[in-house]
Amino acid sequence: MDLWIPITLTAALVQTWRTALQQKLRSVLSVNAAGVVRYMYAIPTGILMLAVVMIITGKAMPDPNWRFLFACVTGGLLQIFGTSLLIMAFGFRSFAVGTAYAKTEAVQGAIAAWILLDEVLTLQSWIGIGIGVGGVLVLSLAGRGLKPGEFLAATFQPAALCGLGAGFCFALTSICIKEANRALGPNDVILQAVFSLVITNVLQTLMQGSWLAWREPAQLRATFTTWRSSAWVGTLSALGSACWWTAFALAPVALVRSVGQVEMVFTLIFSRFYLKEKTRRWDVAGLVLVVGSVVLILSGR
Repeated sequence: MDLWIPITLTAALVQTWRTALQQKLRSVLSVNAAGVVRYMYAIPTGILMLAVVMIITGKAMPDPNWRFLFACVTGGLLQIFGTSLLIMAFGFRSFAVGTAYAKTEAVQGAIAAWILLDEVLTLQSWIGIGIGVGGVLVLSLAGRGLKPGEFLAATFQPAALCGLGAGFCFALTSICIKEANRALGPNDVILQAVFSLVITNVLQTLMQGSWLAWREPAQLRATFTTWRSSAWVGTLSALGSACWWTAFALAPVALVRSVGQVEMVFTLIFSRFYLKEKTRRWDVAGLVLVVGSVVLILSGR
């Protein structure tokens, strides 16, 4: 098994856990504040991981360059924008549509990587990506009483546009992450990924933290008073992001993002066995499609 596969699965699992913890913070923190703690409290864990990797590999810290810094700033900013657009989609009545359209990130990422990075996929992989997106749409829309015709008719509604915009931003974020790793030149893949992560988290903290200090100073103070809960969110964010960034360095962006859609499966399992929510037949159908797409993609790469 290629190394990027278990790394991607780990990233999806950790991200599911982090999202669940971050949702609890939303009762005391604003959208921007919840975003800041994700980046700010990830920095200590990232620095620790960087030190451990440097000791194990015996290699020095990579030398950043302007191309690397530009990719980190752009990717970090796009991730912030994508998260904001996704949250904006939640504010509309058709939030299910917005969420579903945001899940087109895998397809958008595949097209962007083909155009910008010249990453070529097999026909079977493209089919697998399409099936995976279909499975995620089923999981996102099942039980919401939204018919296929109504879903298509809502394509140009604000929620859908925000969802598409979020997916586009997340797709380009993946491209920037890969470009940041490439800009550092030949080196240990994990060392490059963790170093890029630390630098990007610092830049994101400065960018969104400055906005928070200007627009929501009270919330900036709250990011420090909630440190006990926020620290766990940051730690999981650092661990998950380190896995994502390493996987992007090892494999095509589209394949990583598509396999990473098993996050929806982990979320379903979490809701069933931890939250004791009832599993519907459409949930099972969506799960089968997502898992089937992953098998198809991995067998056809």
